This record gives sequence, C-alpha cells and structure tokens, in this order.
Amino acid sequence: MGLFGTKKIGKYEIGRTIGEGNFAKVKLGYDTTNGTYVAVKIIDKSLVIQKGLESQVKREIRTMKLLNHPNIVQIHEVIGTKTKICIVMEYVAGGQLSDKLERHRMKESDARKLFHQLIDAVDYCHNRGVYHRDLKPQNLLIDSKGNLKVSDFGLSAVPKSGDMLSTACGSPCYIAPELIMNKGYSGAAVDVWSCGVILFELLAGYPPFDDHTLPVLYKKILRADYAFPPGFTGEQKRLIFNILDPNPQTRITLAEIIIQDSWFKLGYTPAYHQVSDSVKENVAEINAATASSNFINAFQIIAMSSDLDLSGLFEEQVKDDDKRYKTRIGSKNTAQETIKKIEAAAIDVSLSVERIKHFKVHYIYIYI
Repeated sequence: MGLFGTKKIGKYEIGRTIGEGNFAKVKLGYDTTNGTYVAVKIIDKSLVIQKGLESQVKREIRTMKLLNHPNIVQIHEVIGTKTKICIVMEYVAGGQLSDKLERHRMKESDARKLFHQLIDAVDYCHNRGVYHRDLKPQNLLIDSKGNLKVSDFGLSAVPKSGDMLSTACGSPCYIAPELIMNKGYSGAAVDVWSCGVILFELLAGYPPFDDHTLPVLYKKILRADYAFPPGFTGEQKRLIFNILDPNPQTRITLAEIIIQDSWFKLGYTPAYHQVSDSVKENVAEINAATASSNFINAFQIIAMSSDLDLSGLFEEQVKDDDKRYKTRIGSKNTAQETIKKIEAAAIDVSLSVERIKHFKVHYIYIYI
C-alpha cells in the first residue's frame, strides 16, 4: 500500500496521523488480512500513568466493547506493548462533525437526520446503562455516507441501577447546569442536555452558550440564557426549549423526545431495531431470567466483573490460570441454561467465553 510505510502493529500497517490528543495519536491503519482500513488509537502508557488516567482508558475499552450500534464507532481489538496501548477501531472517513459546522448552519433535513442518529445511539447506550458524559461535535464523527458515529467513551459511566453520578466532567460549552453545581446528577439527563446543545448548533452553526470566560459561560448555562437566531421554526424552538431546561427533574427525556416530539418524529426510523434484533432478544431473555433485584444480567456481568480486569495493559502479569480473578454469581436457571445465555450475550458484543468444568461446578471466564 502506497499510503503506508513499513511500521506494523500486529496485522495492521500503520499510516498517517488522522487525530491527536494529549496522550494519544490516532493513525490510519490497514488490515493486511482483509484489505480494510481501520483507525488505530495509540496511547502512550507512561503519559497515561503519569496523569493517573489508567481507569479512563480501561473504561473506554470496556464500554466500547459492550456497544454494537451502527451509529457508534466499533472497537475491533486491543493490542498492548511495553510502551503503548493500541485500540483498533472502525475507520470513519468523514472526520469530526465540528469540522462540518464551523459557523455553518445545516439544512433542516440534514440536521434532523444527524439528530435522529445521535438520539438513537444515545438511547441505545442508556438502555444498557452506559452514559457518555462528553457529547460534543468533536466526539461525533461523520462517515463517507454522511452518517453520524458517536466516539470517545473515555468519560463514560456505567453506574449501578438507581445510583447518581458525582464526577464533574465534560466540555464547558456542552455541560449541563447540574454538573456546574457539583451535586449528584443523572447521567441520562446530562446526556440529553448535551444533545440539545448539539441540535442548536446543527441548526444555528454555533452553540447556544459561549463566552471567553468560564464564570460568565457558566452563568449563562445555569440560567439557560441563550437566544434563537432568525429562521428557527416554532417546533425547533419548542424542542430545544424542552431539552435546555436547567432543572433536570423537568427536562424532557429521550423517550419523550422519541415518542412525543412532532419535529423529531418526522422521518424517524430507529436503526437499532433494524440491525440489532439478536442483541435485543438476548438481553430480553437474560433480563427475564434474572428479573429479581438479587440477580444481574450478562451485560452487567460483562461491565462489572473483575474477569475483565484490564490492568495487564499497564503492568506485566504472570500468565497463571490459577491466579485469575474470579467472580461468583447465582442464577435461577439451570447451569446449562445460564451458560448458554451468557455465551449468546458475550458473542453479540464480540467477547469470547471459556467454559471449564471442575467437579460439579462450572467456571465461566469472559475475555475481551
């Protein structure tokens, strides 16, 4: 391949830099086994450890492995070396949504299409207990067909059911008022707020809240102090007004947007129901089998189990099967039924399962 030099990571030839952050570079990669392009996020271990960001990197990998949606960037594999962590992901050729905006408002039909896809992806995440917490145009990619892809789950959270979040995070222009107030907050509500800011920017060409100084910016956000430019329709204004409600208790929810809002519903077809019925069925079966609050489903096991310990990305570990961390769980179903359901769920999110029978006990290991 002319675009690529001699540098390789595993089966991937590494080419030009297509993105760069504080401790990582994203390179264009070429899969020599099937001839497809990938994006390879190369993370410097020493910088991550120095800045204390190991948990953020692990969280991003775990979360992306859980999600399988056409409007979310897919992770293929993770390769660890002595000095680098390489996350091999789907390559999205069109670049960041922020590059498409730059003070340029979109046509209503284009803005609605992208907002449909954003809401569909975020709703999918929330249904799996994942909250992004850093939604902004820089973290939304556009593919060669003009479709939106949500990326960068480094600040995402997977709290236990009913738990409030407390960590302040996000980007200043897109964070919800409750984050500024440093109180416990709902991950769902802060993601909805960010979606509303993004919708305003799609239709106006600039965000509703902006200022050179953070104190003034935060005052505007706390008061929802913004003005619609000429050209906004009544339906657009009503939807944005309902989303940019400073009170998270009365703020419109994703379900209400999808089911009730007339502007949103026009032409909306949920992509998740078209492509991920098998995942949906598996989740429904597992949830039904473990309906009691004393039991957790396979997706929660995958998200929380210490079997998915990623500390090996940052330190050398002895490859000794007897020293693996283990989590013991219970199920109302028979052992065989439970194992089948966990295997089905793991396969649908690109994980592998190893079954080991030891006397009368079945041990199940789930690997990334």
